[in-house]
Amino acid sequence: MTIGVGILGFAHGHVNAYCTQWKTRPELGIRIVAGWDHDVGRLAKAADDFALCPCTTVAELLADPDVRAVVVSAETSRHAGLVEQAAAAGKAVILQKPIALTLAEADRIVAAIARHGVPFTMAWQMRVDPQNVQIKEMLQSGILGKVFMVRRRHALATHQWPGGFAHLWHAQPELNRDIWADDAAHAIDFIHWLLGVPETVTAEIESLYDPRVPMDNGIAIFRYPGGPLAEVSCSFTCPAAENTVEVICEHGSIIQNYGDVPSCNVPRPEGACGQKWFQSQTGQWTCSEIASPKNHGARIAGLAAPLAEFLHGRRGPIATAEEGRTTLRMTLACYISTREGRRVRIDDESIASV
Repeated sequence: MTIGVGILGFAHGHVNAYCTQWKTRPELGIRIVAGWDHDVGRLAKAADDFALCPCTTVAELLADPDVRAVVVSAETSRHAGLVEQAAAAGKAVILQKPIALTLAEADRIVAAIARHGVPFTMAWQMRVDPQNVQIKEMLQSGILGKVFMVRRRHALATHQWPGGFAHLWHAQPELNRDIWADDAAHAIDFIHWLLGVPETVTAEIESLYDPRVPMDNGIAIFRYPGGPLAEVSCSFTCPAAENTVEVICEHGSIIQNYGDVPSCNVPRPEGACGQKWFQSQTGQWTCSEIASPKNHGARIAGLAAPLAEFLHGRRGPIATAEEGRTTLRMTLACYISTREGRRVRIDDESIASV
């Protein structure tokens, strides 16, 4: 059985990777039926690329009986309204990250999904990345003992792109807040998925390169009582890197390389090991059998198959709306910590005002 899908907005570029996979891999059982975007240029290009029917209104797309599910990938500021409309129309919803700009908007999404009872998932690529899944399975198995520290380094070079980044919608606060909210959220959700909900965060986020595109470098330390400590380190002015994940445990360590754009998309040593772990018992490193993709685009495209499985009912949500809201709380708490110079509880009531 093939499921018809409509696309509500093409602002988040990741949706193009999913559509390409669904179009070229019929075995995934997804047919791109229709699309809508307030930007007529983006919509026209998508209609050309994916042979979809361009809709002039959201209502037109949602009224199409062949559209059983939607991907909401418009600007972040539009997420809550689009999810509310899609859920009311009885469509399954895939929502691009982050869930929303504010907790109030996230609450609207959670409420709409609960009220209408439609299938829903966040589109978090790091939760289904095979190497990341292997890390989580190793930690859950207890083979390396107690987890002491986790570090996720995540970066882009966007702020140094030729022609600049400031003119893009990603840098407009009313549409997307800033790059920390938009993209550091990936790494923060990785910590949430891997370790659960922390108690507090201490963060320093700075605007170091171009004041028109703020919050381009930051570090956040999430505290779990009794351990572990988890660090998210994000630079969006990074031309090249290598190490992306470090896990320090009682009986060994895990290292992942080539897990983001600056590490995936630059030359690497031939035959380099993308993920490895050291066990104190053996005194040896073991290289994972899971190869690193040749570029970061392949990692993003890798989400298309799990999303298809979700729509076919063969797997549960990659992340629920409630989990999306919690990741947003963790992300917004970083702003309070930075502004006020203090450790912030993840359940701090002031997060709702950010």
